[in-house]
Amino acid sequence: MTHRVRGVIARGKGAPVEVTTILVPDPGPGEALVKIQACGVCHTDLHYREGGINDEFPFLLGHEAAGVVESVGAGVTSVAPGDFVVLNWRAVCGNCRACRRGRPWYCFATHNAAQSMTLEDGTPLSPALGIGAFAEKTLVAAGQCTKVDPAASPAAAGLLGCGVMAGLGAALNTGNVGRGDSVAVIGCGGVGNAAVAGARLAGASRIIAVDLDDRKLEWARGLGATHTVNGGTQDVVKAIQELTGGNGADVVIEAVGRPETYRQAFYARDLAGTVVLVGVPTPEMKLELPLLDVFGRGGALKSSWYGDCLPERDFPPLIDLYLQGRLDLDAFVSETIALDGVEEAFGRMERGEVLRSVVQF
Repeated sequence: MTHRVRGVIARGKGAPVEVTTILVPDPGPGEALVKIQACGVCHTDLHYREGGINDEFPFLLGHEAAGVVESVGAGVTSVAPGDFVVLNWRAVCGNCRACRRGRPWYCFATHNAAQSMTLEDGTPLSPALGIGAFAEKTLVAAGQCTKVDPAASPAAAGLLGCGVMAGLGAALNTGNVGRGDSVAVIGCGGVGNAAVAGARLAGASRIIAVDLDDRKLEWARGLGATHTVNGGTQDVVKAIQELTGGNGADVVIEAVGRPETYRQAFYARDLAGTVVLVGVPTPEMKLELPLLDVFGRGGALKSSWYGDCLPERDFPPLIDLYLQGRLDLDAFVSETIALDGVEEAFGRMERGEVLRSVVQF
């Protein structure tokens, strides 16, 4: 059986997205058909539209989603019809060299659905991050479905599928923030503010939020920042050092992805501190640092991809913390929109007016 549903596609580089009919096949072996309930509008979707990921147009956009499993293919035992799931793009293989070494968050052969979703004329679609969830239904590998407590709001839960998990994981997993640590977060959009929330969960004693936009700094305050620094009016490195006894922060999380902000992070950490890069740079960006400073400052320089998360390990307990009132995922949902509002939501996202717009079905 083929399912005719509405979905948001990008036909060509820079062209406005459009809502159109797409065809979704029944799941084959190892696959699951998911009825989408909510999907966040993420910067990665905009990167796809702009050709910043690859040129495999047309794309079926959307990947930060939650929904209900409608049916599964042969051999699927991890989820069943009726399960409430958060979709993820790191369905680990279990067999590659990273998985065999006990580091599955670096898996080099993650699973996606084998079958293609298509336009009505048969043109195959490239689903964003192997998901394609700006659609009423989508087809994914069963391992991309992580079962969580159905009491959670789909709009909030789905954000763990990408941006919020990236920020939380940058603090909890990659940065290994501990009780009493000082933490600085440079860039307080959705990912950066999730890092603020993660540092708070970890028990950091001082959480310094840095941004150019006072509105974003106020959001950071609400999510756990103890201090804020406006990088447009203050020397970021000096301000962080002054707030940490002259030493610099134990962990500095760079959530912008630019050379100038990475340099700030590098020099704003304590001598044996950790820098975590979770902001995504563009291919042409270059970083220059005195090698003696890299050597002399010690500590660690890390990159965090998807928050070094394992969805089956991390999503369920984070949803439990949300339901206990200890992790305010609802605070990241700035607005809910219809499927035909994605293009306008991209504009609000670029202007920094929202943490997340969420398509609600």
